[in-house]
Amino acid sequence: MFPMVTRFMNYGQQTIRAARYIGQSFIITLSHTNRLPITIQYPYEKSITSERFRGRIHFEFDKCIACEVCVRVCPIDLPVVDWRFERDIKKKQLLNYSIDFGICIFCGNCVEYCPTNCLSMTEEYELSTYDRHELNYNQIALGRLPMSVIGDYTIQTVMNSTQSKIYKEKSLDSRTITNS
Repeated sequence: MFPMVTRFMNYGQQTIRAARYIGQSFIITLSHTNRLPITIQYPYEKSITSERFRGRIHFEFDKCIACEVCVRVCPIDLPVVDWRFERDIKKKQLLNYSIDFGICIFCGNCVEYCPTNCLSMTEEYELSTYDRHELNYNQIALGRLPMSVIGDYTIQTVMNSTQSKIYKEKSLDSRTITNS
């Protein structure tokens, strides 16, 4: 008779343990119901990039002095700088500047070490093409300013939690009225 009682007690303990596990999983499931969705629908929703995001490089032809510092600091010697020396003014004349974004690792060294600040990083990250030769941008394509994600009315922008807190603080600060 005692083995039957011990089996019944073990069965009761297992039932209680199973009910506890089911209750814990149910609590976890209920805690996830109040969370916002993390996945965004990419072509129609775009996330706002951070302030120091390293996207496509923007080039200003007028500021460049053809010093080739960007080529020297690049880990893969990527920027192609074509220039000729003007003897009458004793300066380099920039002819062509190009970067192949199919090879670029977006390290930002060229932007950081440029003495005239003719290079800058943009928030543009959509560089995909069907032909890799289209990723070789010349000075005209590099000079094109990208359209801001925030300014595009056809796309819903999605902010993460830290960006939304900063945006709310800025909007509250702009609405405060001080009596001076």
